[in-house]
Amino acid sequence: MKHQLFFIRVFFALLCMTVVNTPVFAQKEKKQSLWQALNTPTQKDTTGDDYYGSTALRYEDHVYRPYIKSVLLHDVSFELSQPILNLESQEQLQLSFDDLQADLKNYSYTIIHCNANWEPSDLMSAEYIDGFADNNINNYNYSLNTLQKFTHYDVVFPNSSMRITKSGNYLLKVYENGDPEQVVISKRFMVYQNRVMINGRVSAASVIADRNYKQEVDFTINHTGYNIMNPYADLKVVITQNNRWDNAKKGLKPLFVKDNELVYDYDEDNVFTGGSEYRFFDIKSIRYQSERVYKISIDTLGNHVQLYNDDRRTFKRYYSQQDINGKYIIKTQEGRDSRREADYCYVYFFLPCDEVFMDGNLYVFGAFNNWECSKENLMKYNPARFGYEAVLYLKQGYYNYEYAFIKDGSTEADNTVIEGMHYETENDYTIYVYHKQQGTFYDQLIGVKRMNSMKDY
Repeated sequence: MKHQLFFIRVFFALLCMTVVNTPVFAQKEKKQSLWQALNTPTQKDTTGDDYYGSTALRYEDHVYRPYIKSVLLHDVSFELSQPILNLESQEQLQLSFDDLQADLKNYSYTIIHCNANWEPSDLMSAEYIDGFADNNINNYNYSLNTLQKFTHYDVVFPNSSMRITKSGNYLLKVYENGDPEQVVISKRFMVYQNRVMINGRVSAASVIADRNYKQEVDFTINHTGYNIMNPYADLKVVITQNNRWDNAKKGLKPLFVKDNELVYDYDEDNVFTGGSEYRFFDIKSIRYQSERVYKISIDTLGNHVQLYNDDRRTFKRYYSQQDINGKYIIKTQEGRDSRREADYCYVYFFLPCDEVFMDGNLYVFGAFNNWECSKENLMKYNPARFGYEAVLYLKQGYYNYEYAFIKDGSTEADNTVIEGMHYETENDYTIYVYHKQQGTFYDQLIGVKRMNSMKDY
């Protein structure tokens, strides 16, 4: 068997000799093609998902144009926060993004009320918006002292032109030229009211076979003073891990009902794989190499950052390190205004791997790409290097990421194939409680509980 593996490796290496020995000018021409592709509005995804070829609205976090980068939606006071608003407060969200075509465009935004399943509700816009349903994005800045030219846009809402009057799930839609069909960005956010009290804890799984690998989220809902006629039919509960929606737990029903307390204490239905602490890299500066950066170079095409080779952690012991649970921060140390002065870099990833996955694909995975698996972050196997590689075009900052595997025919990213899983891993969890009152036509978000596997907050 070892001899067979050796000859297979030699065979693949010979096939790739022409790639390895490609002249420098040809390599630059290939990079130039990548550069042009990033600025082409119709980019076909060979993985089967027409990633940039369609502007059909998706009720999820998604970018519809390849020249739109670094999309962030968060509380205006904290850039690592979740996009959640308290309806009875003065809280605001900030949307920001870059247009790499570096011109001035007419962008507008609107919000769409959704039900608990992220489908458009039956409400008319006038029923959940006080003010104008469609508004222009007037705040923009041109890049300054960057190799990659871009226009940075941002908007803060709710504002004097648009106020939200009902709780629930919302989709923020950004479109171009006053035409709602020319969708550019869609982002999810939530608006809640404190109508119930949620108490919960995160622990190792109750099932003995899963205790070393998975985390269990048990909780109770106390609705004293708030009438819920039929909790089994009228309530919908959703649990997310690290603000991911692809692996959210849905359809949970109370296991016990005690007066005004609903108990959700399952052994399997509310269990998540623990995963591992996220990998990271720091490119806030491109003048020196940080901990995870092997090499930095600059040419006429832009900035190039080569990371150290990663390793497969499937069967490794748990290793504790601080992370930001898959999020990222835009920041540059070479300027005063990171929005305008943070530059873009080609970031090179490499994961040594002897085996080629024939039943699915590997992706670089994180909040930087909306937790999506698409052509943009797809890894390709390089037999000459015996591993998977990818190049991503990212703005300067601090990034968390991991490697996720999607099996053919599946839509849920599996981060345990490469990263492994441990019950000790620190993860954020959010519980959303939706209620459709009898006689109404929409799902209210009546409670939100944020928890952490290490500590509650």
